Amino acid sequence: MRSIFGWICVIIMVPIFLFSGFIAGKESKAVKGLGTVLDEKIPIESVELPQNSFIFDHDGQLISEISSQQQNRMYIKYSDIPEVVKTIYIESEDKRFFEHIGFDAAGMLRAVFINAKSQSIEQGGSTITQQLARNIYLSFEQTYNRKLSELLYSYQLEKNFTKEQIFEGYLNAIYFGNGTYGIGTAATHYFNRQIQELHLAELVFISAIPNNPTLYDPIKNFDNTKDRQERLLNLLYQNDTITKQELEDALKYPITLSIKDRVDTQADYVTYVHQELKQLISESEGYTQKLADAQNKEVIEKQLTERVNKVLSQGIIIHTALESTIQKKLVNAIDQHLPSNQVQGAAAVIDHHSHKIVALSGGKDYEKYSFNRAFQAFRQPGSAIKPLLDYAPYIDITGATAKSKIDAGAFCKNEYCPENYSEKNYGMVSLETALKYSYNTAAVRMLDEIGLNKGFSYLQPFGFSSITKDDYNNLAVAIGGFQYGVSPLELTSAYTSFGNNGLYYENHTIFKVTDLTGKTLYEWNDTPVRVWKESTNEEMRKLLAAVVKSGTGQKASVSSTYVGGKTGTSNDYKDLWFVGLTDTYTAGIWVGKDKGGNVSNIYNQGPQMLIWRDVMK
Repeated sequence: MRSIFGWICVIIMVPIFLFSGFIAGKESKAVKGLGTVLDEKIPIESVELPQNSFIFDHDGQLISEISSQQQNRMYIKYSDIPEVVKTIYIESEDKRFFEHIGFDAAGMLRAVFINAKSQSIEQGGSTITQQLARNIYLSFEQTYNRKLSELLYSYQLEKNFTKEQIFEGYLNAIYFGNGTYGIGTAATHYFNRQIQELHLAELVFISAIPNNPTLYDPIKNFDNTKDRQERLLNLLYQNDTITKQELEDALKYPITLSIKDRVDTQADYVTYVHQELKQLISESEGYTQKLADAQNKEVIEKQLTERVNKVLSQGIIIHTALESTIQKKLVNAIDQHLPSNQVQGAAAVIDHHSHKIVALSGGKDYEKYSFNRAFQAFRQPGSAIKPLLDYAPYIDITGATAKSKIDAGAFCKNEYCPENYSEKNYGMVSLETALKYSYNTAAVRMLDEIGLNKGFSYLQPFGFSSITKDDYNNLAVAIGGFQYGVSPLELTSAYTSFGNNGLYYENHTIFKVTDLTGKTLYEWNDTPVRVWKESTNEEMRKLLAAVVKSGTGQKASVSSTYVGGKTGTSNDYKDLWFVGLTDTYTAGIWVGKDKGGNVSNIYNQGPQMLIWRDVMK
């Protein structure tokens, strides 16, 4: 009886409150009217529901669905919702929906007395508008304060939106069990078809769920859902919505669930897409500059994260450059050539003509959002850095060619005395010979001759993120001895300049982001940078080709009009690299152990080259 009394108090107080506010607003200009107060305290300008976003590959195939705020929802317009569905909810939830102002005092009283008579909750007193208010703005706690707030929010919704807009919001907001929100999503989740494709029996079946998503869970409690479906079908017949024949056909129609799992593939690539989306929004909306200027970067970083989440919750389509065939080949090659669980690998493949990242491997047996070695692992590049830091700058500055001579003999400076891999000295050799056999002393001499600062100036356009001031004072960087190192994606991106006549373009996974109607919201607008002269690039391509044809990179050889690249091995065999390019693609492969262990036992096999070959052939 106490519960019933509380309900009656709420029902009585609301109209008194509304009437008093209205009179007070008219009687005195000094006292704000109820409408003004509600507009200030409960401003409702739009009905926003989080909905799914989507990531597509290069061919327009869906590779990942993103459910914002853990709500799997695909919004559907009012005009696209079948009339019979609208009728079901009007008849079963709120018969006076198109007449009331957001709440139905008579309906609430009726529910109170029916529930009191049965001593149970047989009927709810909430209108469709109240249920929408509760779903979007309020909690589901059973208190009278919440109930009063619900009525006030409902009043505001009715004041600011049409009945159709409210009904549309409601049918997209309600919960259909199993993480599914909205009638359109329920159709695809339970039957794997669009709502317009469903049979009358199926439409009514899913419409039965929201009344009690646990009791009427189609997967766990199918019979309960079927029983309520039949009751709703009879309700439609009694109200002349459907004919007797339609009723009989629907009752006989077999309900066969076809659960649609959320698409979530290509974990390696998709993980980086999320990272790049954040970068794209940051660049486009000024957060990058704010971060550069801010003293408290954490505040700006938090704002950026919130902005990205908001964009995703509004429903977007992220169009990417993923070439799924290459991605599959890459993952398979890493699995095949790295059979040991102790050894890991990472890789990037870029179409250097379109400047798109077409495949990424974050590691063997990679799991989504885990540590992605392709862009988060910074390792010593070994000799793979020589073309970028030593050879290209040296040729660009001195005008040397592939046939020019360089001393590959002993070298010592300030107690730094590097050795060639064979521990032999070779005297004067051509640049081609020095690179294809990866003579260390020749590379160090080149960087020493042009100067560390000058050499590093050629790396600046590539944006290597972990190069430090200490690296600028360490001649060992000539052969890959950095303080932290580079990521596979960074190194591969830098090598794309050899495929673009010495120009460097930023490389991306995302080529545009649109809303669900196809309107472009974000896209990269990069300007290429000339790193070295075209003549320098021609000589470098000769050198890189020699490495694969007759040097340390022969295991990477594939049939192509052009193929060139460079191997790299760090001290104590902790890192194995091969980075190279064909006519169209540039790819970089790293092999090693996460904690920097020795991998000399697989060095002679050249797994990094075998992976590269299998992907590129």
